[in-house]
Parts: sequence; structure tokens; C-alpha cells
Amino acid sequence: MPLAGLLAGCAPLIPPTEQGSAATAPRPAPVASPYWKANGGYPSLAPLLRRVTPAVVNVAVISEVSLEDHPFLTDPAFRQFLEQFDIEPPAPEELRRRESVGSGVIVDARRGLVLTNAHVIEDARDITVTLKDRRSFKARLIGRDPGTDVAVLRIMPLEAPDLDFADSNALEVGDFVLAIGNPFGLGQTVTSGIVSAVGRTGIADDSLGELIQTDASINPGNSGGPLIDLAGRIVGINTALIGPSGGNVGIGFSVPSNRVQRAVRRMLGER
Repeated sequence: MPLAGLLAGCAPLIPPTEQGSAATAPRPAPVASPYWKANGGYPSLAPLLRRVTPAVVNVAVISEVSLEDHPFLTDPAFRQFLEQFDIEPPAPEELRRRESVGSGVIVDARRGLVLTNAHVIEDARDITVTLKDRRSFKARLIGRDPGTDVAVLRIMPLEAPDLDFADSNALEVGDFVLAIGNPFGLGQTVTSGIVSAVGRTGIADDSLGELIQTDASINPGNSGGPLIDLAGRIVGINTALIGPSGGNVGIGFSVPSNRVQRAVRRMLGER
């Protein structure tokens, strides 16, 4: 085989004197980018997340639920067990205190508006919103829309970043996304993935309409947190997951931002 054929596709040969000068040539400065870690000189999402994560909050809820439909109250074996120890079973009309946690996102700091899931604050008697810097505020429910699983809370106006919405109609399968929230009550957590599908239906008996499917990890406690694009804009509000053990298996769902915005305008009485 000719020598030219052996060298096809290989880098051109460089004389030793030129090799030395090429090795010592200064590296070009990186292009200014929100995804470049200046002090490390490598790509990173940290600069973007430093900007957006202060807008993501934890939502703690205290609610009271009726014991009327509790299965133990209608179970004869359970009642017999209580009678053996002379324990009076609770009356069906009694209320049980329940504590739960979820996530939310500040969309208007000047007005103190926070979005979360409608199911997170269901039957809520007391709602507390905690920021990343650990400031906590009592929240008031402004509106709740079960059809989109979105709720609007109001806290006091504050100095904090808020996030803009992206056009969810422009999303395509393969777009990179980040999910931010409070999974299992651990505290703020960021996961990454792609848009796995758009317009996904048939979830939760189809009561939530068309959803964004993503493989960014969404777990219990992530509900109400944002799904954002790489510009730091909200493309969806995380709402559900499919997992045989209750944890993430790479199939999570978010309410598209365009539907969220329409629901918010209705709840605020805006056009």
C-alpha cells in the first residue's frame, strides 16, 4: 500500500522544531459563557445554578384530614384488637394532623408570588415557605387549580431572584433540562436530563392533560419545583413520577409552562 494510504486521515507530520513550538503555544481563552467555570477552566452548570437556585423554595404543609375513610376504622379485626386492650377507637369525625413537604418556585419576588403543586397544599391549615438562604415565611393560598395541579401562594414581598417562563411549545425531545426541588425532604437538590417526550397523556387517569416527560430525576418532595432549560427559564412544574417502589426510575412528568401560566392568570384574575 502506498505510504499516502497509510497516512490517510492522520494528523500531518510536524518537524521536531515545529512540534516544540506547537506544544508551548498558549491556549485560547474560553468564550464567555454561563456554563464555564472560570476558576477551574472547564464546562459546568454551577454558574447557571448559582443564579437560579435561590428562586427555588421548600414548601412545608400542616393539614388536617378526616379519619372517616380510614380503613382501620372499618376493619373488624382491628376493632377487636383495640377492645382486647380496652382502647377506645377514634371517632370517624376526628381529625388527624399531617405534615408533608414539597417544593416551589418564586415567579414574582416583588409581589411575593410562589408556585407549587395543588396536591402539595391540599387540605393545608398552615403553609411555610423556606428559601435556600433558610429564611422562612408563612404563606397564604391565593388559588388552587387541580386541573393543572398548580397552586399560587403569596408570601411577603422580598429581595430574591425570580424565574421567567419559557415557551413550552418550543420544547423538543432531546432538549436538556434540570429539575430542582426537595426530594424526600433532604433539602434543595438538582438533577439533570433531557426531555423524553412532549404532549404525554394518560397520566393520573388523564386528569392532568398533556405533560412533559423527562428522565431528570423527580422523586417525592420534588412536586411543585421547576423544570428549567439551560437558559434558567421555567419550562414546567414537576408534578408526578412513575416508579414501582415510589422512587425515580427515569420517568417523571411536568406541567408545561404555557399551561401553568394560563392557570396562574386565571387564579390571579388577570388576562
